[in-house]
Amino acid sequence: MELEDLKEIIELLKETDITELQVEKDGTKVKIKREKFLQPFEIAAQKPSVVPVQETIVKEIVAEDSEQRLITITSPIVGTFYRAPSPEAPSFIEIGQRVKKGQALCIIEAMKLMNEIESEADGVVVKALVENGQPVEYGEPLFLIDPA
Repeated sequence: MELEDLKEIIELLKETDITELQVEKDGTKVKIKREKFLQPFEIAAQKPSVVPVQETIVKEIVAEDSEQRLITITSPIVGTFYRAPSPEAPSFIEIGQRVKKGQALCIIEAMKLMNEIESEADGVVVKALVENGQPVEYGEPLFLIDPA
């Protein structure tokens, strides 16, 4: 395949919506891939709302500081999140409860298998980030634990 052939193919692609093309000629394979980019756009200017700057900065710093020391327990698998071992049973843990490393926090059901998710550290459960019966993805945050 000659350079002129490639230039002609590229020019043809520019005039169409095709983003990827693979061609084989005389034992030579060529794959051309074009990324579509969004056209630049303007954002209409808005009047800034009047908020005391100092108060906002203090709230952001406090929130960042408290979030930095929290431990996030994430889902190791894709499945359905359950806070209790059965519908009639009490939850494994409650918000504000102290937990120990290795203690069961919840169950994630995946393909009819019940997988207990354990705490990765000692601490107090600050927040549950998922509702009971909700599907979860791999790596999705489930709980926040304060190790203090």
